[in-house]
Amino acid sequence: MNKVILINVSGGDRPGLTSSLAEALAACQVRVLDIGQAVVHETLALAILIELPAGGEFTPLKRNLLVRAHDLDLKIQFTPISQEAFEHWVRSQGKFRFIISILGRVITAAQLAKISAAISSHGLNIDRIERLSGRLSLTGSASNANACIEFEISGGTDTSPALRAELLEFTHEFEIDIAFQRESIYRRNRRLVAFDMDSTLIQAEIIDELAKLHGVGDQVSAITAAAMRGELDFKQSFTKRISLLHGLPEQRLQEVLHSTPLADGAERLITTLKRLGYKTAILSGGFTFFGEHLQKRLGIDYVFANQLELVDGAVTGKVAG
Repeated sequence: MNKVILINVSGGDRPGLTSSLAEALAACQVRVLDIGQAVVHETLALAILIELPAGGEFTPLKRNLLVRAHDLDLKIQFTPISQEAFEHWVRSQGKFRFIISILGRVITAAQLAKISAAISSHGLNIDRIERLSGRLSLTGSASNANACIEFEISGGTDTSPALRAELLEFTHEFEIDIAFQRESIYRRNRRLVAFDMDSTLIQAEIIDELAKLHGVGDQVSAITAAAMRGELDFKQSFTKRISLLHGLPEQRLQEVLHSTPLADGAERLITTLKRLGYKTAILSGGFTFFGEHLQKRLGIDYVFANQLELVDGAVTGKVAG
């Protein structure tokens, strides 16, 4: 086997660094087997796994790279890779690949410690970490800022159901959102984005808000709690809660329309998706009167929800499905 060398480069980032190093490699006609680069706070970390050509000598290349690294004020390290180690690396590439996106007001070390430990405990490896959000100012308003990082992970077995369940617990513990996706061509070519409405696109549960206006908020909350305990299924609890809205005047619906805030970033997200050519939809167990209001306000393409029945200007306590 020809010589395989791992080259690690680190130092202050500026234009032209990668180009200069690549020129030195090209002069020796090496083959690039793997490469990765990251820049954190203007500090570069670059790793290149190369194979020397048959009969090629590493000493001239090493000397050239050392001179260039010195001129560029970079640190450079060379590690020979044995055939056994290389073959193990080839065989161990993950068959199952997933993307984990973490979104919150801030990303903390405690969050990363828990999430990375969970990934490891399920036999998966972190292949890449990337910040997706903009750079956060220490003096800016936290209420208008979000932090988002993305993990690409892989493994030889599919342990995703158990990992997904554990990550869901972290969303409650840390008040963050975590998206877990299988990495595939389908993830990159989606054209339709469907949203839940209550407590997703908007910051409320509409049935709860209507119940408060009608003076039955505590009763509706008690039914919801029973459903959460498994004493009622969704259809039963929904029917019971709707029946308590009997007699609610139609004009009270308008009050809810104009007093319920959108989720942070919802308007910008929908606008961006439309600009990128996506279709958007609301799929909700809530009510069409609010879904259609959002459709007009945000330009959403499709709405599927329950039709709240109205007779003589008042809610009947039933839905048309």
